[in-house]
Amino acid sequence: MRKLTYFVACSIDGFIGDPGGDASSMFAFLDEEFLGFLTSTYPETIAAQGREQLRLKDAGNRHFDTVIQGHGSYRLALDIGVTSPYGHLREYVASRSLGTSPDPNVTVIDDDVVSAVRELKAEDGELGIWLCGGSRIAGELLDEIDEIVIKTYPQVYGSGMPMFGSGFAVTDFGLESVRTFENGVLVRTYSRKR
Repeated sequence: MRKLTYFVACSIDGFIGDPGGDASSMFAFLDEEFLGFLTSTYPETIAAQGREQLRLKDAGNRHFDTVIQGHGSYRLALDIGVTSPYGHLREYVASRSLGTSPDPNVTVIDDDVVSAVRELKAEDGELGIWLCGGSRIAGELLDEIDEIVIKTYPQVYGSGMPMFGSGFAVTDFGLESVRTFENGVLVRTYSRKR
């Protein structure tokens, strides 16, 4: 059974973006140390444009071979003319309104995202599935998430888009590791308690 990992960036107070979903203020923390960690440990989470700039075009996938994201997250790429932001992975976009996929590498899930993810998890393979975001899809898939890797940036938003856009539900995870960086970023890894 493959693992679904919610690998996400958030503020200290648990928001992945401002009320409109913008999280660009977090890019200020991509210093040499933290960027080195991302490119060496999670190179597959760097989008196509960043991979070219960082000379990661041929970097292998260490944790994931598949990415799933919501329409809002995918829209950020579409708005700058990128139809396959993670072309080095199998890409899935959960959207009831996108319609036909604008790219042959992107599969649109327009119906039951939970069933689709269960099918992906049941496939053979050593690498897992990266849940890229956003809030609503994370809320829908909470019961399927096996691991959460949270990049916490030293900022407080006060309000905005929460990590999980769902109703109240206590779900237990165990802390596996914490890594701190000089710029104040923390990367915490949690595994689901089943």
